[in-house]
Amino acid sequence: MTRSGLEAKKLLNTSGREYRAMGKETFAAMSKDELLAALAANGMLLKRPVLTDGERALVGFKEEAYRNFFKL
Repeated sequence: MTRSGLEAKKLLNTSGREYRAMGKETFAAMSKDELLAALAANGMLLKRPVLTDGERALVGFKEEAYRNFFKL
């Protein structure tokens, strides 16, 4: 994540049931380390798909972002 410049909060599946059940206030109060621990403990909190080439990362699917990523 550090290399990609991606914020930890961008990894959250904010439209998912688990996120909604816990409430956005819960996540707003978390530190980066707490947020990463929550994501590691509960995969349903993770927005998918996640694509990385080791330097850059994309989270979620946006066709234009994928085209740019692969330079299509």
